[in-house]
Parts: sequence; C-alpha cells; structure tokens
Amino acid sequence: MKFLRAESRERKSRPSLQAIGSWSRLGLLFAALMSLPMPPALAQNSTPQREAQVEGVVRDSAGKPVAGASVLLQGEGESNSAETRTDAGGAFVFLAVRAGRYTVKIEKSGSRDAIENSISLVPGEKKHCDLVLRRPGESSLSSSPTSPLSSSTASGGSSAIELDDRPNFIVAGISDSTGSGGHGSETRMRTGDVLAKETVHLESGDSKRVPTAASPEGSVGRDTHASESVLRAALLKNPRGFEANHGLGEFYFHSERCREAISLLQTAYQIKPGDYANAFDLALAFKGCEEFAQAREQVNQMLASEKELGNRDQADLRHLLGDLDEKLEDPLGAVREYERAAGLDASEQNYFAWGAELLLHGAVAPALEVFGRGIRLHPDSARMLAGLGAALYTSGSVEDAAQRLCAASDLEPTNAAPYLFLGEMQESSSTPLPCIEQKLARFAQDQPENAFANYYYALALWKRDRGSENAEGLQRVEALLQKSSTIDPKLDLAYLQLGNLYFARAAFQEALGAYQKAVAANSVSSDAHYRLGLTYKRIGEEAKAQREFERHKQLDKTEAAALEQQRRELRQFLFVLKGQPAPDATSDPLPASVSK
Repeated sequence: MKFLRAESRERKSRPSLQAIGSWSRLGLLFAALMSLPMPPALAQNSTPQREAQVEGVVRDSAGKPVAGASVLLQGEGESNSAETRTDAGGAFVFLAVRAGRYTVKIEKSGSRDAIENSISLVPGEKKHCDLVLRRPGESSLSSSPTSPLSSSTASGGSSAIELDDRPNFIVAGISDSTGSGGHGSETRMRTGDVLAKETVHLESGDSKRVPTAASPEGSVGRDTHASESVLRAALLKNPRGFEANHGLGEFYFHSERCREAISLLQTAYQIKPGDYANAFDLALAFKGCEEFAQAREQVNQMLASEKELGNRDQADLRHLLGDLDEKLEDPLGAVREYERAAGLDASEQNYFAWGAELLLHGAVAPALEVFGRGIRLHPDSARMLAGLGAALYTSGSVEDAAQRLCAASDLEPTNAAPYLFLGEMQESSSTPLPCIEQKLARFAQDQPENAFANYYYALALWKRDRGSENAEGLQRVEALLQKSSTIDPKLDLAYLQLGNLYFARAAFQEALGAYQKAVAANSVSSDAHYRLGLTYKRIGEEAKAQREFERHKQLDKTEAAALEQQRRELRQFLFVLKGQPAPDATSDPLPASVSK
C-alpha cells in the first residue's frame, strides 16, 4: 500500500475546527458506544456510553410474538450475564452489553430450553436478533443462506433459536451536501479521509499469493506454464478453436496485456458463450483496460445467462459489478452489489469490500457494523481489523482505533499497511496513543530501509518525550528523522519534523535549514512555509517571514478548496435505520434517525 503524496500533503495544513457534518446524529451515538476494554460484566442502565446493544423479537413457529419469555444472555463467568423478559409484542432489549462472546438462552412455559451456540459483539455494535422458539418435536427450518450468521438448531430436538444477523441499516441514497462525515477537528477529519481511501486498496493475505490482473509484468497466473510461442502456435493451427483463443487470451490477461487478451477472449466467448471462466476473464480484461462500461455489460450478460440456466446468483459477479459501479461513479449501485455479494457468500473479500465502500462514502456507523461482523466471521483478517480501526478513528474513538490497528499489525507483522495507518493516526494526535510506540518500533526494526518506518517511529518517540529532559530520547528522534530523510530525500515530512525538533530547542539556524529543505522537497506544503516564516521571525528577518506567511495563506486556501471539491465529488451515503422512512436524498436537514 502506498500513500498518495498529494493526499498526505493536503492533510498537513494547520488545524482548524470545522462543524461536525449532519451525518453525526447517528455517528455520534456509535462513537459514544465504542470502547475497546472488555471487562467480564454486563450493565443494564439508561446510559450505555461505550457498550454494545442487543435487541430483538421472540416469535413462535407460526410467526406470532411470544410474550413473557425469559431471555438470558450468558457470557464467560457466572457474573457475566443478564436476563430480561419479552414484552407483549415479543420484544426484548439489553441496553448496555460489554463486547465479547455470549450464548443466548430462552425459557418459556411449554417449551424446552434453547441455547444459541454463540453470538459475538464488538464495542458499540447494535445487534438485532429475530428468535424463533419452537416447541419440542417441531421441525426446524434451515438457516437462510443469505444470513451468514444464522443460528443452528439446538441439539437433542429441543427448541431452536434462529438468529437474523442481517444489517440494521439501509443505504437510502446519495447526499449532494459537502459534509465530510467525520467527527472532531479538521485535522482528524482529513486523516479520516485519507484512511478511508487507503482502506479500499488494502490487500488480503490471500490476494498477495493468488495471481490476478494486477500481477507483475510477465507472470502467467494459475496453472499456465506454456510459453507464449507455444500458445501462439496452437492458435495458428486452430484459429477458431475455443481452447486456443482462451489459452492465449488468459496468458495475456495474466501478463497485464489486456488489449491483446480482450480480442482473444472475445473470440472464445463467441465460440462458447456458456464457458463461465472465459466470460469472467473477459469481464476482468475489460476492467483492466479501464473499459468499465463494457465490463459491466459483460457481467450483466453473465448474470442473465445464469438466471436463464436456473443457477444461483453468483457472488463473484455481484462483487465485480460493485467494483465496476464504483468506477462508473455509481456508489449507491456499488454498495448494494457488495451487500448482495456478502449475503450470497460471507467471504472475507465480500465483507471487506462492503465495509470499505460504506466507509469511503461517509456511512461510518454502518461501516462499523459491517466490519464488526466481518471480524467475527474472519477473526484472522488483518485488513478487516484495519478497516474497523479506520472506521473507529473516523467516528472519534481514536484510542479504540489504535488498538484495532495494533492487533492487525500483530496478525501480519511484515505487512506495512497497519503500521502506516497507525503512523497517520499518531501524526494527527497531540498525545501518544496506546500500543503504537511498540508496534512502530517493530516496524522500524523489521524494515530499517523504509523511510516511513523511521519517520513514524521517531514521531511516536517524540510525542512521548516532548517537554521532558530525556536528551537521549530526543537524540534518538533526531537520528531517526535524519535517517528517514536520507532514505527518501523527497520526504518533506521528515525535514519538517526535524525543523520542529530544532525549533523547540531554540536552535533556529538548524531549524531554518531543515524547513528550507522541506520547502525544496515540497514547495506547496503550507505548513512548511508557515514554520519557515516563524523561524525567520525569530531570527529577526521580518520581510522574509512576512513573505512565507503570505505564501502559507495562499497555499492553505488552495488546499482547503481542493479538499472541499474532493469531498463534494466523492459524495456521501444517506442511510436510515430499518423501520424508519427513507430520506429524500436532496432534502436537508435530515431526520434524527438518518446519517450521512
């Protein structure tokens, strides 16, 4: 993963407060509920500031609500439990539940006990459960294939609980407003924007081992080991043969020669349109050549063919359609296709794409819900944890976000992405964040020639020792920053922080040199010009100082306008809790239950 230098630079302007976007009516509720600590206790009170919530309805096999049923939520340990009863409509709620794993038990006169194997809760999650209480001897329906966390029937023929773990939100439209969807200061919001964009591009561990259209130049992919000359010879011998056209087309596709691949795969498709693998490769080749409209048409043709054949809807086609809709500036279509794909196949790839799309378009609370469920399904996914961390950060739960990213770095210690996310978060924080220093130390130790590894570790150490008399620690910071700038002389951030370090020591000549190098490396860095102006002022060169301050104002204004334009073009999702009316995408203000 590579951070876009332009995005990193635009983020560096001096902090200024910005009004929280109108999305935050619900986002603030989720932010308040988020908390990483998970003590073994349940608390039912009226102010669940940092806990999850479990609510639902108990019905009988005929669909009628079951009143007066006892619902027990049992965690680890005798004290870690809570009990409530269903009301006249069969509804129940546990308002404040610590994150963790629980079993569910229902008791009702005339029915035997039923125990759900487990449910898992992440901080701030709002889980809805539709529970079916069956009498002994009643047959149970199989779990819905579109509900990946549907519960199984309890053993021994006893009553069964069926859990509906479908999303508790509906993406209802697109907003034309420019609210960023963030929470807190402008600096944090800008960092949240960068993290959201980078989250979309995170790779899974599996994707690094499986050849794709983005494989290195010259790779052949899959089990194809035949040389190009052999494949071309086969095509010359049988120019209308399906295998000859498909074989060479696939070779070109996996060698990133999409133009050559398209014509061959198209010929193979005309010969044998029912071959799923060839048709799918053709759609990917169109996508690889950025012919997104043709790729979408190809996928839609495949979906229609599968439907005519009576085949089940294909999750991989829905996922690809989501990718193409996003490229064609239809994010609403994209998020719905990702949700559909996740319902058909609860794979790590499908859940991650769904959550990342929600986060990218400012639907932070739904992203928290989807990433939380994705982690329960795929607890070993580092990028799912990173996605949840990015969503938590954007929601305002900065310390919880750091913990999630630290856990992601432990899952994949050689993957730079979680460390870079941690570094971005630490850079925007005025105080040290939990666990970050230790992880960034490992990053710098394991990847000593990575400029950002040295830069971010230096920053973590400095925030820990700033204002102290720890001369040895500050020398270590200076050495790391100097190493970072040596590895990458264009990394203006390293020079900027070196200047800040010298300025804090009142070593103004050294600070002046560092800031001048920062400006030389990145002439449009408003922060570097501002700091250079301060230094000129301190050494008595007022004219030069004023010139740098004016340059800072111009650049700051340009950065703010560019950021506003990016946010406007990206657009924000409008979402609504299920059971509430969908909002008008052009109306404002929004109802209290709707967020951007």
